[in-house]
Amino acid sequence: MKNPAAGGGRWLEVPPERFTSWVAAFAERHSGDGGAPVSGPPVSGPPVSGPSVSGPSVSGPSVSGTVTFTAADGAVAECHPPFPPGPVAGSGISGAVPVEGVRAVAAAFAEHAAADRTVGVLLVRLGGYAVGVFSGTPPRLVSSKTGSRPVHGRSAAGGWSQHRFARRRENQAATALRAAADAAAEVFGRYGPDRLDAVVLGGDKRSAAGLRGDVRLEKYLAKATGRLLTVPDPRLAVLREVPRAFLAIRIRLTEP
Repeated sequence: MKNPAAGGGRWLEVPPERFTSWVAAFAERHSGDGGAPVSGPPVSGPPVSGPSVSGPSVSGPSVSGTVTFTAADGAVAECHPPFPPGPVAGSGISGAVPVEGVRAVAAAFAEHAAADRTVGVLLVRLGGYAVGVFSGTPPRLVSSKTGSRPVHGRSAAGGWSQHRFARRRENQAATALRAAADAAAEVFGRYGPDRLDAVVLGGDKRSAAGLRGDVRLEKYLAKATGRLLTVPDPRLAVLREVPRAFLAIRIRLTEP
């Protein structure tokens, strides 16, 4: 199974412009023999319901903005917004929803994902970084800085030489992280935390975690979305393409 999810199912990533049609296709594909919807777990608030032939039930949103579509045959599409909370937070959607209602929920979800935001992006891997700010719809790179610092690989030698090499490698890694933090403080500092709607992190977990101790970045990292993007070595070309990843709606799909 491609992109398996912990606890079952698999992960999909759908761009906002395709999300409404994806949900409609999901409902049709899993409509079942009689088309009777299967109720999802209830949430607070009045239920939204109506006669439905092929429309799945809808439950949500959760605190994080997740909305779940449960089809007639038991298939479940758990949809996570790229910038939580989602657009229907607090609306109390629960129960069977007509096809038109399902499309309306999906369209609102997609509109929220693609909304005009000012988004800071920090991609960092050992030895390289790319920092940028995107704005507009579709997102356009309006400010950026990239760079790299040499970090040698691990040594196979033993004894004193290996310890000396390891210390040198640690110093190189620390220098590389400081360079990434300096670049982030410079690029994000042109806007300030109040003008950035969100911050997206990408790269490797260890390098990203190493930046959290920098006091200059505290207010920016407090706005980081929960997902760490997997990217190749950060370069300008990689940074320019990253909106495809940070706008995508993540779907945990479980099929009977």
